[in-house]
Order: sequence, then C-alpha cells, then structure tokens
Amino acid sequence: MYLGKVIGTLVATRKESSLDGLKFLVVRRLNVENEEESGYVVAADAVGAGIGEVVMVATGSSARQTVMTDKRPCDAVIMAIVDTWEVDGTEKYRKD
Repeated sequence: MYLGKVIGTLVATRKESSLDGLKFLVVRRLNVENEEESGYVVAADAVGAGIGEVVMVATGSSARQTVMTDKRPCDAVIMAIVDTWEVDGTEKYRKD
C-alpha cells in the first residue's frame, strides 16, 4: 500500500466488460513528507475519491480484495480516503 494524490480521471468507453461500472482515477504517489513523487498509476476507485484528495492505494493481488474489484482484472485500487497522517509525532497531512 502507498499514499497518493488523485490528479486526474480516466475514461475508457471500450473496455473488458468485467470493468463496467468502475471509475478510474489517475494517482500520483506521495512520499512520507507529503511531496509528490514521479510516476503515476491508474487505479479503480472503490471509495468515491475525487480530484485533489489524498488516498491509500493497494496494488497487485491485494487490489482485487475489495467488494468492487473482486474477480476483476485490476492491478491498483483506491481503498481509502486519508483524513490525516503523522510521522514521529509530526502531522504531515490533514484533510481540510
């Protein structure tokens, strides 16, 4: 699992039928200091996240363990919207 920030959406009108009904978001990975790193992932959204939100992403076989992604060909899923996190007693992020 890792933390990321939703930076965009992805629309695919033609796709494997088992993916019908899923919303896809583009997520940029964040480091422990809440700074954006290079690279991104397209993730299925299991929690109703929106652009600009900080989220927790699961990848690999773990991405198929949510109710929305069970038995679907997903390699990344947004499984939580982050409210706050802290490291060594210092708050790094708080949702407004």
